[in-house]
Amino acid sequence: MEFLLLWEKLFKFGIVGVSGIGVDFGITYLSKDRLLFNKYLANSVGFIAAATTNYLLNRYWTFESSSVKVLMQYISFMVIAVCGLIINNFIIYLSHQRKGWLKFYMAKIFATGVVFLWNFTLNYLVTFSI
Repeated sequence: MEFLLLWEKLFKFGIVGVSGIGVDFGITYLSKDRLLFNKYLANSVGFIAAATTNYLLNRYWTFESSSVKVLMQYISFMVIAVCGLIINNFIIYLSHQRKGWLKFYMAKIFATGVVFLWNFTLNYLVTFSI
């Protein structure tokens, strides 16, 4: 039973993640291509906005948390997300700018996939256990 519940949470986390990709890429595009922010700053702004919406959706839908420690959960979620952001930016830097293997948005997709399991595992074990 616990195994199926874990898979259900992983599936929901993935759906929330897809919605976060829309927020992330939309804000990144707006910041980078319309407001002409530096690409790494734009990536960071998009990532943090998506992490905030993802926290809310994951708190109430994926993990159905009723903890009153909302601020502690949010801080934990954001610390994990910022660590993920560092990994995300490093992968983009390495695969796009340093090695030139991928175009910017393809590197961002790849980096997002790598960080997905990092985020789920730590949020499952830490954030929504608070």
